[in-house]
Amino acid sequence: MVAPVHPPATEASPRAKRAILVIAGILYATGTFGSNIGPAWVDDRPELLLALSSRNRNLFGTVPFIDPLPYALIGFSRLFVTGMALYFLGRWWGARFLDWSERQLGSLPAIYRWFRAAIDRAGWLLVLLMPGSNLVCMMGGYRRMRPTWYAGLLAVGIVAKLIVLWIGGNIFEDQIRWFLDAIADYQWWIVIGLFAVSFAHSGIRARKRGAQLAAGVSAEEVLGVEVADEAAAEVPADSTADGDTPSSLA
Repeated sequence: MVAPVHPPATEASPRAKRAILVIAGILYATGTFGSNIGPAWVDDRPELLLALSSRNRNLFGTVPFIDPLPYALIGFSRLFVTGMALYFLGRWWGARFLDWSERQLGSLPAIYRWFRAAIDRAGWLLVLLMPGSNLVCMMGGYRRMRPTWYAGLLAVGIVAKLIVLWIGGNIFEDQIRWFLDAIADYQWWIVIGLFAVSFAHSGIRARKRGAQLAAGVSAEEVLGVEVADEAAAEVPADSTADGDTPSSLA
């Protein structure tokens, strides 16, 4: 079964493109904060943590401390919004990002070529199995899967993902509680260390932005490529937008 793919569509308006960049930027900022603060908030503020970042480790770790309904509603909403934002980011900015990557590296990385071919051949299966994968969602938009088809697959995949993680969190509840007890005296040091890594990463990005602007690249294009680059930087880690990489949006 081949995922429905649309031919090139009418170019989106500049306002729509800017809006998706803003949304993706907000998701990235809150996701990074939620990931970093996770060790301290996973048991005390699970609902707020999932609203900030519904990564695998947060979804798994909060299970013993949250009721099923808020877990499902918050987790689904965060993952679905992220998946749709990434879809439109790939649809409107994917070509520029891939062209930029090819110019920087001399050739397009094999992982991008593989995902592009996989989306064309079985995109529906990838979205179901990896619902919220940064790269899968962006490639779905870049290869122009029909939006309603993609959204339906994304929703089904997220529901299945939440069920699996909820069951797993209950099975390993004792181990989760033991681990959190073990790091209780050091959790804020872990949080500080995670934020330090994020700030260092941001500093590197800022220098790259400055060099691109100095070279005459427009601010909007620099931002678009950077947001797409951040989203794609998950590979080859967990392969999910809720994966545990510093640049995940979920």
